[in-house]
Amino acid sequence: MKINARVRSLAEVSLESARWKLKFISAYFRRKDANAALLSNFEVFQLLTDLKQQRKESGKNKQSSGQQNLNTIVYETLKYISKTPCRYQSPETVRDFLVAMKGHKLTKAEKLQLLNHRPVTAVEIQLMVEESEERLTEEQIESLLQTVTSILPGDPEEQQRDSAMATEDKGDQA
Repeated sequence: MKINARVRSLAEVSLESARWKLKFISAYFRRKDANAALLSNFEVFQLLTDLKQQRKESGKNKQSSGQQNLNTIVYETLKYISKTPCRYQSPETVRDFLVAMKGHKLTKAEKLQLLNHRPVTAVEIQLMVEESEERLTEEQIESLLQTVTSILPGDPEEQQRDSAMATEDKGDQA
């Protein structure tokens, strides 16, 4: 009888702890605009970085297995997402990009794809924009590429390598 009561008590504590964590996570990821359902990689990166920093500052050493699982998810997500172009973005560049995209007839999901992946070729645009051959002319695709590459920052090392290769190619042609 005592064992059943203890098990029930532990289960209730565990259930309450899980409910609290779920409420915390959902409140943390709730956005100011309740109608917005899509998050960019930059927004996820910022949220997880802030969450990681808050945890570090709180300094809690004892962690439940659920907390350890959440830490693993945060770590793995940050590890992956930090290799994407969002690493070089800022709130201002995202805002500028979305303002510049108003002139293009794209869906929210397509704009999000462009923001997250920062395409640099027409083929990449065609992969991200549904029915791009019917909806966009070559000039519009070039305009999109120009907008994306001029507003969204790329990997500085990659850009340096590309410019060095371009300079090298010009030297070879001369």
